Amino acid sequence: MSTDQGQPSEQPEPPGRHFEPDLRPMTRINLRPIASPMPVGFFALAIASVIVASLQLGFLGDDAHRAVGLAILPAFALQFLVSILAFGARDVLAATLMACFSGTWLASSLVLVVDPPGGTKVLGVLNLLFSLFALLMASVAHRKRSMWFVLCVAVPRFAVAALYNLTGTEWLAYVSGSFGLLLAAVGLYAAFALMLEDMRGEEVLPVGRSGPAHTAVEGDLAVQLRNLERQAGVRRTL
Repeated sequence: MSTDQGQPSEQPEPPGRHFEPDLRPMTRINLRPIASPMPVGFFALAIASVIVASLQLGFLGDDAHRAVGLAILPAFALQFLVSILAFGARDVLAATLMACFSGTWLASSLVLVVDPPGGTKVLGVLNLLFSLFALLMASVAHRKRSMWFVLCVAVPRFAVAALYNLTGTEWLAYVSGSFGLLLAAVGLYAAFALMLEDMRGEEVLPVGRSGPAHTAVEGDLAVQLRNLERQAGVRRTL
């Protein structure tokens, strides 16, 4: 069918879906480089672990629960901030770990300060579940050895703390406190090593990256952008 000028008339669009033209050539994905937030997270972990361990080992006295609860509260805020930055840096492993550590410190702080009925046993269940979570995280974090070592110490630390909270056996408090000091030492090393690496742009102290974790640091820009279109924040659904 044609018009009077001999030109074909415009056909109405068929009903149904309307497909846009290919917009990929016009698409731009902006990335924002940031400093690594992980040293802050591990430093906060180390400080809070030392404070709680000091209470468990009897260094602070039996009446220091509320003061300890208030002292570890900043660890919640710091690690929550680290988790947000880690999500923005596309590191779901680090972000998940820091977010769960953050929530655990908040719950522990509130129980120690408020001292509600049954709070100790509830804290025991929380510590037990966190130790299981840390075990699952350790099973997939082996290519990031600094994080893996932190998790390997966190598992027995929170497991023993859970047993102490649930049973009240005194010697378990000393074992948990000892693991807490060890966790603090590992966290301090990880924080310092990662901070030096980020400052100098190269590995100074060994952090034990391997596989994709090593390639992500040592590889070129093409490696960093690989499969970017399929990552959360770019793809349509999580």
